[in-house]
Amino acid sequence: MGNPVFARAGAFQPQPAQQAYGQQYATQGGYYQTGYGQPQPAPAGFGPQGFQQPEQARQVRVMTFDDVVGKTGLVLLLIAAVGALTFIGVGNNLALIGGAAILSSLVGFVTVLIVSTRAKVPAAGVIAYSVIEGVFLGAFSKLFESMWDGIVVQAVVGTFCAAGVTLAAYKFFNIRVTPKFRRIVLISTIGFAAAMLFNLLASFVIPGGLGLATVGAGAGWIAIAASALGVVLAAMNLVVDFDYAEQGVRNQAPASESWRAAFGIAVTMVWLYTEILRILSYIRMFSD
Repeated sequence: MGNPVFARAGAFQPQPAQQAYGQQYATQGGYYQTGYGQPQPAPAGFGPQGFQQPEQARQVRVMTFDDVVGKTGLVLLLIAAVGALTFIGVGNNLALIGGAAILSSLVGFVTVLIVSTRAKVPAAGVIAYSVIEGVFLGAFSKLFESMWDGIVVQAVVGTFCAAGVTLAAYKFFNIRVTPKFRRIVLISTIGFAAAMLFNLLASFVIPGGLGLATVGAGAGWIAIAASALGVVLAAMNLVVDFDYAEQGVRNQAPASESWRAAFGIAVTMVWLYTEILRILSYIRMFSD
């Protein structure tokens, strides 16, 4: 449970103590090892030479933290590059800005659903998501920048600072992500998303909707509280995402699964950025 990108991937789920996601076979000494178990005599036909082993028994390169960090950095860099191009390309045309933001957000949502439900997350799907999400963030950011100069830079710095602090707290304070913690994060996130969706639908009938999320004048303390809650939930989801990635490494997931880990972390990072951008806009509005 948690981030839907990881939820259905067995490679990122906790495994029994003596099992791992795949089997690891030694190429010397006639022994093989399954998961975290003790070395056992190799079955018949498993010799010390690699070419003597059946194709299915050959060791597959497993995912490492370097794989996750590298691919996550690549995805975020691509999102930032496309976002910057979109930010410049839309100019000050509000109709173009709004259209690009709405269309790309819908396409991005569908892309997340399609890619996350695949048994094996394709690299092309993650790249496509990065491009689409880059267009959305570029247009979304331009809308806020047109009202508050410099707010985008503040939001970018704030996002990476929040992510860095979250990762540091997870590692140095040895935060344990228990099944109960995952359930709390999942239920809270679903409730938050449902409230935001209801607010959006209400905005078609009532100006400003329920006041949970607004842009520009009209924002109140309810919007600030909702945005602050969004930042906290996004940070909590990052903790869960970090734990999923760590679990995948422990489970010796295939190296290709690092694309799934990068995809899941990027989805949460985008959400964290949008929430920080919104809460900064409220602070700037009240301070003006």
